[in-house]
Amino acid sequence: MFIQTEQTPNPATLKFIPGRVVHPNGTANFVDSTSAEVSPLASALFDIEGVNGVFFGSDFITVSKLETALDWQTLKAPVLATLMQHFTSGVPLFHTATTATNTTPSIGVGDDPADTDIIIQIKDLIDAKVRPAVARDGGDIVYQGFRQGVVYLHMQGSCAGCPSSTATLKGGIESLLRHYVPEVTEVRAV
Repeated sequence: MFIQTEQTPNPATLKFIPGRVVHPNGTANFVDSTSAEVSPLASALFDIEGVNGVFFGSDFITVSKLETALDWQTLKAPVLATLMQHFTSGVPLFHTATTATNTTPSIGVGDDPADTDIIIQIKDLIDAKVRPAVARDGGDIVYQGFRQGVVYLHMQGSCAGCPSSTATLKGGIESLLRHYVPEVTEVRAV
């Protein structure tokens, strides 16, 4: 088995591509070892000293490291070994009866039901244009709400803590949404 690696715009995060489906039901974001307990693979990755974030995409895994951790040249080997062992062992991604996915609620936090048509447009644009581009960089952006012209998004994977995330959010996503949905005045990360 050959696992490719790619750098991401976030220097603290590396993208691992095993050449097979990782998470067929969406994405899963683990920000600490407690949240990772639902997944044998995520738990094993958090056991590596310096790892402080794991994200499963449909066909990739991003691993984030502490700033004070070893450099990626040193840390990459134990991460690759853990991934290889997991994928060759046949162990499931999640413990039995666990389905860890990021699901976007039909109505976000604080959404006004009167804005349903606008929210549908926003979600469709995010799903069609934003999420695929962000996934190429090893991350995900999840809709969290729309209130008084402001769209709230949650950044995950390599996007969380990325130095260029503000530029992506304001220069890219906000411009796109404002162009197609005039009711949008601003986009904020939560």
